[in-house]
Amino acid sequence: MMGFMLMMIFLIPLCFLKNFWLVQWFFFIMSFMFLLKFNYNFLFINLSYFMGLDLLSFNLILLSFWICSLMILASEKLFKLNNYYNLFLFFMLLLMVSLYMTFSSLNMFIFYLFFEISLIPTLLLIMGWGYQPERIEAGIYLLFYTLLMSLPMMIMIFYIYESYYTLSFNLMYFFLNNNFMFLCMNMVFFVKMPMFFIHLWLPKAHVEAPISGSMILAGIMLKLGGYGLLRVMKLFIMMKFLNIFILNISLIGGFIISMICLRQSDMKSLIAYSSISHMGLVLAAVMTLNLWGFYGVLVMMLAHGLCSSGLFCLANISYERLMSRSLYLNKGLLNIIPSLSMWWFLLCSSNIAAPPSMNLMGEIMLINSLVSFNWMSMIYLSLISFFSAVYSLFLYTYSQHGKFYSGNFSFYQGLSREYLLLLLHWIPLNLLFLKGEYMYLWI
Repeated sequence: MMGFMLMMIFLIPLCFLKNFWLVQWFFFIMSFMFLLKFNYNFLFINLSYFMGLDLLSFNLILLSFWICSLMILASEKLFKLNNYYNLFLFFMLLLMVSLYMTFSSLNMFIFYLFFEISLIPTLLLIMGWGYQPERIEAGIYLLFYTLLMSLPMMIMIFYIYESYYTLSFNLMYFFLNNNFMFLCMNMVFFVKMPMFFIHLWLPKAHVEAPISGSMILAGIMLKLGGYGLLRVMKLFIMMKFLNIFILNISLIGGFIISMICLRQSDMKSLIAYSSISHMGLVLAAVMTLNLWGFYGVLVMMLAHGLCSSGLFCLANISYERLMSRSLYLNKGLLNIIPSLSMWWFLLCSSNIAAPPSMNLMGEIMLINSLVSFNWMSMIYLSLISFFSAVYSLFLYTYSQHGKFYSGNFSFYQGLSREYLLLLLHWIPLNLLFLKGEYMYLWI
């Protein structure tokens, strides 16, 4: 476990030697080295003093390595413009170290510590390399939404240690039957997910973030909330009322956000709101507290991380050519870059949860979980599924068809780097279902 930590720390000098692509190459190598540690027997591996991996942690760390290496691949513009790219690589390494520690720690306090530390490099990415002056406001939204809710969680961690003398996830065999405790412990995860009503920081952060910031937010940061809930919800098995309340908010909120997606003219904003809708389903499934739900949550988180990140890459590719993310200007791209239109179609169809994508496998499990919990949830599930297809098709048809913007004086075709970037999102998203048992048998 510490070997990977040391490797990432040794990469820090490389960041300042102006070796942009070498760092990216090392990240890919580390992704595959980490994959070699995979265990086929569904047990904990690499157990040490306070670190260890089960399949849940392993999958999410692998996703973190993969998304971080793709972030560098997507951020070539920083390298070309010489826009402090060595500092960018340094922050990204810090982010990867904090995510690695968050997902692999077996101690709740260390998990909480690195959970909060991961906020700082993300904030610096948004505020340092964002596009508009509003990025300062977006960064402050991101910071204070999380910080406000994280203080009660820290107090709850101290209370648990004082009462039960352990903070190890594996030794928590007690139940907390108190609404106040439930909210103190979980509100920070609801903000990270984000739950409807406390979701406003996410579209703001996405719209102002650079492509790397959007990728890490959609790919990993939202998953921190899901991971935290999966780890601590076993303490709240006795809770019923609040679970049903939050489940209802998530399902109704998912439907309302789907409707909001249809009114967006900014491509990044549309993809950001679709993330909230998908994570609403994930949060509702966690609240059912049944096995189908917990299995489906991990699958859906991995699928959403790859799919959403890929869509943000596509929006950025269009932005780099037209200098606008507006759907009114990004029209008729099928006439100009038909090869990229194929990638738009493939990733939008994955967002709809069309086979063979992992989104479909995740959605089937989440629907199983929610309908077995209460058949009435079928109403909102069908609406969310239908409208996710509607806004994905809206994004695809509006941007690809029609007459292209007459203000385009010159235009350059897709680069091989961009096609590689999209391929590396799409292949795991659509082939991992072949070994689905390693995604959902982690309990």
